[in-house]
This record gives sequence, C-alpha cells and structure tokens, in this order.
Amino acid sequence: LVRRSLGGRELVMYAFNGQHPGPLVRVPQGATIVVDLVNRLDQPTAVHWHGVRLENRSDGVPGLTQPPIPPGDTFRYRVRFPDAGIYWYHPHHREDAQQDLGLAGNLLVRPSRPDHYGPANREEVLLLDDLLVGDDGLVPYGRETTTHALMGRVGNLLLVNGEPSYSLRVRRGEVVRFHLTNAANARVFNLSFGGARMKVVGTDVGRFAREAWVESVVLAPAERYVVDVRFDRPGRHPIENRVQAIHRQAGAFFTDVDTLGAVEVSPEPAVPDHGAAFARLRQDPALAAEAARLRARHGGAPARELTLTLRPGDLPFPLVQALRVDTGYVHPVEWSATMPMMDWLSTGRQVEWVLRDRASGRENMAIAWRFRRGELLRLRLVNDRHTLHPMAHPIHVHGQRFLVLAVNGVPNDNPAWKDTVLVPVGATVDLLVELANPGRWMLHCHIAEHLTAGMHLTFEVT
Repeated sequence: LVRRSLGGRELVMYAFNGQHPGPLVRVPQGATIVVDLVNRLDQPTAVHWHGVRLENRSDGVPGLTQPPIPPGDTFRYRVRFPDAGIYWYHPHHREDAQQDLGLAGNLLVRPSRPDHYGPANREEVLLLDDLLVGDDGLVPYGRETTTHALMGRVGNLLLVNGEPSYSLRVRRGEVVRFHLTNAANARVFNLSFGGARMKVVGTDVGRFAREAWVESVVLAPAERYVVDVRFDRPGRHPIENRVQAIHRQAGAFFTDVDTLGAVEVSPEPAVPDHGAAFARLRQDPALAAEAARLRARHGGAPARELTLTLRPGDLPFPLVQALRVDTGYVHPVEWSATMPMMDWLSTGRQVEWVLRDRASGRENMAIAWRFRRGELLRLRLVNDRHTLHPMAHPIHVHGQRFLVLAVNGVPNDNPAWKDTVLVPVGATVDLLVELANPGRWMLHCHIAEHLTAGMHLTFEVT
C-alpha cells in the first residue's frame, strides 16, 4: 500500500516496490530474469507478463497456470524474452481494481540487432493510464464483483507514468523514440504530439513490415506502439488525447481533448542530427516474406470464429431505459465516458460479456480448444452490434503471437506481430495465430471489467 497525492487528493493505492508505475525492467533480447513476488496486499494476486512468449507456468493466471498467491506468500517467476519490443506486467486477479490502483509496469527488451530500429537521440517509455476519482476520492470498487461492467471503468484523471502531467525537454531536431503502453482499464487513447512529425515503427511484439507516417496513434487497453517523433520546431508541443465522443442524451458529437503533458523544444540544434535517417521509411522484407508465407500456408476460410456479444441480466430499470432510448447510431469505439453514473450501476452479477464459438455454440470457459504446437489458427472475431450496449473489445491472446490478416474483409498490407487487437463495434477482424508455445493459455477481452464479467476462454497447445 502507498499513499499518493493526485489531482489535489490524497489517495491510498497499490504499487510494485513502492513505485507507481512499477520498476521499468530493461533486458536484452534472449535474456531470462527471475522475479520473486511477495504479496503484501490484503487479497490474493498474481502477475501476468503481458505479450511475452514465456514458459506457461510463469504466465501468471490464477486457476490456470498457478494458484492465487495469498497475502503474505511468495511466488517465483522465470521470464524469458525471445522478442525485442515493449511489454508490460500487471495482475491477473481482480485486475479491474488491482491494476487500476497502480499495479503495472513496463518491460523494455533491447533488440539483439543494432539496426532493428533507425537512429534516435533518446528513448522514452510512457505508460498511459486513467483513474476515476470523485469528490471524496477514488470511486469505490466492488468487493465481491466488478462495477462498471458495461462500459468498463473509464477514468476522469489521465496519467502518464503515474502522474497527471508529463514533461520532456529536447533540442530542436531531436528524434525521440516513444515506447507507448495503454494500461487503462477501458479507455482507448488517440495520441498525438502537437503537430510534430511522427512515424509508427513497431507494435506489440515487434516491428511493422513498413514504417508509416501517422498524425496520431490509437492504443486500445493493453496495446503497445513504438513511434519515432522529430521535434523540428522550437516551443511547446502538447501531448494530447484528441477524440470524437458522442453525447448519448443529446445525440450529438463533440471533440474531447485532454492534454497529458508537453515536450518543450529549445532552439539549440540536436547533436547528432538524425533528420535524414528519420525522413526515410524503413522496411523489413524478411517480415513481409514470412507473413506472405504463413498466409499462403493457411489460406481459405477461418478455421474458428468467435462472436463477441453481451448477455444482460437484471439491470437497474433507469439504466435499461437509458440504453433503449439510444437505439440509433452506434459509435464503433467508445472514446469517452458520457454516462459515468449510469455505467457505475452495472456490476458483474448483472452483466455477462460473451465469447461464443460459432461452430459449437459454446461460450467463454465452456470453450475448450486444443491444438498442436506448430499449427496455425485462422481466427475470425465478429463484434455483435445488436446488443443492449455494443462495445469495442481489445482481444488479447496469451503466450502466442498473431498477424492481423484483414479488417472487415480488407486485407492488411502492413503486417506486424501482435498479441492484442481492437475489434470495433460491428467489425470483423481476421487473425492468423502462430501456435508455437505449449501450455494452457487464455484468450480474453482486456477491458478489465469485461474480463471479470466473463469474457474469457482457455485453449491448449500440446
């Protein structure tokens, strides 16, 4: 337990090693670390090493790969890092509360090849988060079950590396490599750097086949992106979360902008000047060829299909009435909480979020897929828009990696290895999952409240 002062309020929160976020673990690709977790909370816990293709017994899922760690007990994890990139660690027991209260940290895996990325003047690791606070402090969490089970707990205090405002000072022309992670329970970020030129170079489990110029980068809960940003204009560059929200009662769109911090650029020129290298969009022909080879090996229709849907229970009458009035346009992604009190009314006892296997009709933990190591799974995710409260879902696959083949039937021509993908409302997303890591693993929605409200399944790779 730690005491923190945030937004003018004194809050009791959780922390790893007294730090919020937890310690940044820097390791070379191929390294193995040993971590002893001592549970000093008043409730069970466990730690999941998100995105890392590690040994199954250290994946940190209570009831699947290990028992929950009781208060006062210790558990030893062995974590090997086969892939370069940015990863993170967080609880996998009541993460709707434990993760939200501060139990999250990053893992930065240094690539074995020096030319993995282009040159940069510096690297920065940003863990994005939010926190829901009211007049009396933190909005309470449910003891026996999650609250905010419909939309998820979307906070009203945005944080970067645990603080309400992030600042960085650079020289004119500096290229900064930002390693970005979304650790929020439910919020989807749309991040930009005040007009500075930005290109996306990597994501969850490595590089893109082609670097690309972007105006902003969208991060669903648990997603990571690596972006290079060149600050060639002196002055203040705000770091903004700029989204288009919808006011449900008024039936109107509005622009919602939050400033998470700023980069102050001095007039002195950067040394060395990486401008020429930054202006080139690098390619990874080996990754493009590998993706093409895997596509050809497993062409045709999806081998499995999951429908992402909702089964509402005995919800409070005012909430049901409010949702039924909103029967027109459905926002593909909920960017902002425009009904915070209504959302607070729904709990995990009244809402069940569902993954349904189309072939068998089985749902959530009744699904028991089995595969052999070395197989490829072509998986289609279909997000049902005809529910009481349609939601975008960030779907995370443990222990493996996948390629996004297509979205709404449009082929993806810039592949990258990922472990989490956002499936907007009404969308169909096709994945190609490489099943190379044996063990019993989880697939689930990474909105923490949706996971707690049932939206998960397990599969086995023998």
